[in-house]
Amino acid sequence: MARKPIVALVGRPNVGKSSLFNRIVGERMAVTHDIPGTTRDRLQAVGYWNGVVFNVIDTGGIEIYQPKGSRNEAPLAEGSADFVPQIKAQAMLAVEEADVIVFVVDITHGITAADETIAETLRRTNKPIVIAANKADDERHVPASVEFYGLGLGEVHAVSAIHGLGVGDLLDSVTSHLSAFANNIRDEADEEQSQADLDLRIAIVGRPNAGKSTLLNKLTGEERAIVSPLAGTTRDAIDSTIQWHGHKITLIDTAGIRRRGKVETGVEQFSVVRAMKAIERCHVALLMIDAEEGITEQDEHIAGYVIQEFKSIVVVVNKWDAIQKDAYTMNAFTETLRKRLHFIPYAPIIFISALQGQRIHTVLETAYRVFEQRFWRIQTADLNQIVRSALERHAPPTKGTKRLKIFYGTQVRTNPPVFLFHVNEKDLVHFTYERYLENQIRAHYPFEGTPIRISFRERERKKES
Repeated sequence: MARKPIVALVGRPNVGKSSLFNRIVGERMAVTHDIPGTTRDRLQAVGYWNGVVFNVIDTGGIEIYQPKGSRNEAPLAEGSADFVPQIKAQAMLAVEEADVIVFVVDITHGITAADETIAETLRRTNKPIVIAANKADDERHVPASVEFYGLGLGEVHAVSAIHGLGVGDLLDSVTSHLSAFANNIRDEADEEQSQADLDLRIAIVGRPNAGKSTLLNKLTGEERAIVSPLAGTTRDAIDSTIQWHGHKITLIDTAGIRRRGKVETGVEQFSVVRAMKAIERCHVALLMIDAEEGITEQDEHIAGYVIQEFKSIVVVVNKWDAIQKDAYTMNAFTETLRKRLHFIPYAPIIFISALQGQRIHTVLETAYRVFEQRFWRIQTADLNQIVRSALERHAPPTKGTKRLKIFYGTQVRTNPPVFLFHVNEKDLVHFTYERYLENQIRAHYPFEGTPIRISFRERERKKES
């Protein structure tokens, strides 16, 4: 399959790159806010225009020193000033990868010293560049876009990312530079999407500063996400695709999920929503536990979110290198985890150091094993043999003179596994017996790390003639 071209959106902070990114990909994937510095990492998604399918990369704003009193002087989002070098490095990596660069500027500010400095850097790339003069929300702003031809980079388009004005013309210009990829049509994209449904998607979730971004970088082999000891560094749910033993795997790094009462309104609130959506679209969630802090109530809550969405889960204890231990430490820690996470006794637990790379190989090995079991299908005959044995071992419950009868069961779907049992009366099913049946199934087919759903349906009674 032909590779998709890459379109990178770059520019200084707060010019609307993330809003334009969301407009191009057709959904609110990037966190947007009117405070500069909201986007920190590279965020990637698929766009489509004029029969061309391409990857769009949103980047953090390239912060250039601004003299005091300059017209675009504005404070960065809280904490983002600490990451200026990393944000710029992430943006420049995207520029290196790009086939076309969209230089996003603010039409209401005109050309700034920062724009000129960035333009000089982009000019040296010798790559096609299209200027998006954003925030042309009013037709009166459109004539001002001609000023940006003074940057000497190429075609200029006045656009409003918020309202969608001029974005079509901008994409016409972008795709005109991608003629070599013209055969990469929508049918191929649809085929790839169908295949993507069968490719493993892993969401890396947990509390802030548990090492999620460090793990992502270690698994991808590059500095894909900014890493810092400051909690809350990651804000978007970042997708990274890797090949592992011939399998395509998408890794989704997410913002740390704090206790609801601790989540600040605004940017962090949106970030947590993105993390929750990442859980919704993954197959397997890696729940990162900070070994130094131990398991907390919030870790339990996050595990609950994962199971509530019927996603598979692997518990990853990170920073294990920082723990003083003896021959019993790991067993004791595991026992504590099992007690606190008693509602997911089927979840595998692995111990790693993302920073040092210790036992990193076990992460994808375990996640893929769990993923495969998520798609297991039990033959009806085998399932009913398990049920018969279970009934013989432990008789079904009774209510008064009535006893629960299970006529037969079948697995009706995978991903996640769902089982349907036909019974005489649903009201006779007690949750403890339902749990017993689940345990009996798992004794033969573990469905490691994966929640299974069991439903009961009353058999239709024959109508009297």
